[in-house]
Amino acid sequence: MNETANQTANGTSMLELQTVRRDYHQGDTNISVLRDASLSIHGGQLTALVGPSGSGKSTLLNIAGLLERPTSGEVLIDGMPTSSLGSRRRGILRGSHIGFVFQFHRLLPEFSAMENVMIPQMLNGLARHEAEDRAEALLTMVGLQDRQSHRPGRLSGGEQQRVAIARAVANAPRVLLADEPTGNLDPDTADEVFSHLRSIVHGTGAAALIVTHNERLASTMDRRLTIEDGVIVER
Repeated sequence: MNETANQTANGTSMLELQTVRRDYHQGDTNISVLRDASLSIHGGQLTALVGPSGSGKSTLLNIAGLLERPTSGEVLIDGMPTSSLGSRRRGILRGSHIGFVFQFHRLLPEFSAMENVMIPQMLNGLARHEAEDRAEALLTMVGLQDRQSHRPGRLSGGEQQRVAIARAVANAPRVLLADEPTGNLDPDTADEVFSHLRSIVHGTGAAALIVTHNERLASTMDRRLTIEDGVIVER
């Protein structure tokens, strides 16, 4: 039985998409990737987003992360409508309220694990000593307290992804968006990384939307959403 994806548990909705549509034009052809897609995700909730390749998962993630504007519809971050915001205000909101984890960690290779987690905080105005204290706490949360001074090249793939998770939540985002965060890892390492991701989401109260092809991991999350013909359904 299909249910609309905005039927969620009690609590504050930190990420909400209201009848979002995204069209692309190729010459005289109009391609609709998302058609009236709606969802609502609450704090402390891990939500899997699944669907076949080309179904619009990455497009939806980009729209949810304010990296791309929808053709129509509304995106609300922590209850704030964003459709009327200019590029500068969207950038500020993205930096303060949204964290991103990608399949490839995208760490800065010339900086240590500690520095990679500190930099987003300092760019957001936090004093160096405060950023260092928080980075140390986050790296400890993901089991890397003994690897803080190591540069990415001296870390395993799983360790690098754990640093990327710590970096994504360094500014205490209300919304965490992840695109195949374990897709480049072997099954055992993927389980370990996802365990840390789950602990952080439940511990910090962030609302997490996680794109994955891993049905086993998807089944362990709090909710599972599917994109079908440009519409989001919950099963």
